[in-house]
Amino acid sequence: MATIDLVWFNAGGGHRAAAQALAQGLQARGRPWQVRKLNLTEVLDPGGRFRQLTGLEPEDLYNKRLASGFTLGLAQELKLLQGLIRLAHGALVQRLARHWQATRPDLVVSLIPNFNRALHDALALARPGVPFVTVLTDLADHPPHFWVEPGLAQHVVCGTAQAARQALAAGCDPARVHRVRGMLLRPEFHAGPPIDRAAERRRAGLDESSPTGLVLFGGTGSGVMKRIAQALPATPLVLRCGRNEALAQALRALPAQAPRVVVGYTPEVAHWMRLADFFIGKPGPGSLSEAVQRRLPVIVTRNAWTLPQERYNTEWVREQGLGLVLRSFREVGPAVQGLVQRLPEFAARVAAVENRALFEVPEVLARILGESAAAPAGLPQRRRA
Repeated sequence: MATIDLVWFNAGGGHRAAAQALAQGLQARGRPWQVRKLNLTEVLDPGGRFRQLTGLEPEDLYNKRLASGFTLGLAQELKLLQGLIRLAHGALVQRLARHWQATRPDLVVSLIPNFNRALHDALALARPGVPFVTVLTDLADHPPHFWVEPGLAQHVVCGTAQAARQALAAGCDPARVHRVRGMLLRPEFHAGPPIDRAAERRRAGLDESSPTGLVLFGGTGSGVMKRIAQALPATPLVLRCGRNEALAQALRALPAQAPRVVVGYTPEVAHWMRLADFFIGKPGPGSLSEAVQRRLPVIVTRNAWTLPQERYNTEWVREQGLGLVLRSFREVGPAVQGLVQRLPEFAARVAAVENRALFEVPEVLARILGESAAAPAGLPQRRRA
């Protein structure tokens, strides 16, 4: 039985969701695989010393920035983080190597950025010959040193043509660049039992036929949702606030002419998307891909506050004609009017986008495992100069 480690952490939530989706996809293949989800934070800080000293998990500061919407300056902070990771490279490699010497995986799959050189080098030290794979959970890389690390024996799984072009331009071996269609999404976004949409809308308190927007800003919500709700009093909305109960209460207190549902934390994102006609939110790769998979045209923004690794996503929306990209959500009122008028046109283009990553990534990993098993025992991973 082959043992596969899926490496993730909690920054932003998309990496955890991708790991969960891939674990489900691997287990559904019926192959003799043991799949382990490996939280990098727990490996690097098993005693929780950071939380003991600060009262926070390492990812909490980043996640609080996302929830507040105060993301200006994160591009500079990313460079600082990458510098600190390089300074700590030796210690990171030693700690990770000790973990993998003890747990002996047959394949390691990274679903996180920034740490891939340390992950690769630790695995090569602890388990020579065991393949290392990075599955991008972004629509594109944000070089340098984000997803793709040139010069490593790193398999790279890319969900868009842009990401594959970037990997090749960075000098990756073409045989190690694997193109799949789309981002990893949980199975419920690909299929589900038929529903009576009109009845489900009535049950939720929504209008049966009026175009309805789903407003979503990740698992912790965002203060900008209040501005959006105030700008759209006559538009039926589903407002998903995640674990942000204060935001949920503020949204419920707002006056509105149209039906409005405020939803707290729920794993049933796919269900609520089935009740909506369009999506409003930030251009995160996960939420964008989920919306498009559920056939929702999108309204997103691109400005100085947009996360640097998510800026290409807005280009993707424009190139594919999947919705509208605004400079600010101050423009959301007329934007919704314009999108609703052209809803069939946008919906047709959204429906043409094919996402098969949940089914294709496991086949890529199976091929890599097969090639590894066929290689001479103990052959070290090839490293380019």
